[in-house]
Amino acid sequence: MCKIAVLGVGNILRSDDGVGVEAANRLAKIAWPDNVTIYDAGTAIMNMLDVFINQDILIVIDALEGGHEPGTIYRLTPEQLGEWRREGFSLHDVQVLDMLNVAALINYHPTVIIYGIEPYVLKLNLGLSEQMQASLPVLLTYVRQELSDLIEKSS
Repeated sequence: MCKIAVLGVGNILRSDDGVGVEAANRLAKIAWPDNVTIYDAGTAIMNMLDVFINQDILIVIDALEGGHEPGTIYRLTPEQLGEWRREGFSLHDVQVLDMLNVAALINYHPTVIIYGIEPYVLKLNLGLSEQMQASLPVLLTYVRQELSDLIEKSS
């Protein structure tokens, strides 16, 4: 059975940038099989090396500025993220790629799936915007389906 981790990343002090953290907190309330672990990584991706090297599959959830309508949901690989518009990168997006590079240096190569959602509001404010709160259930549906598919394949 492969080990699967979900990392919710983002800065909860910048409104919709905290969507990954909120998603992880909601997913953590669901009973998952023992091979699935949910992490609230916040903005501390660089402290998560043990997760990157001890999991077979990682699902990263974050706000991602891709230039589309707010609420647009993206499913990307690290390679696709690396080709993304540089001006849309946040510090934690760069850190995800950096952590994958560090893990590869010590011969760990987890499969990584990145779910991003175009933010509505990125300003200093605690909590998601009303629009993001309304969009979050759709994002969670995609992530839950991805997890269910991965769990089924790994059984």
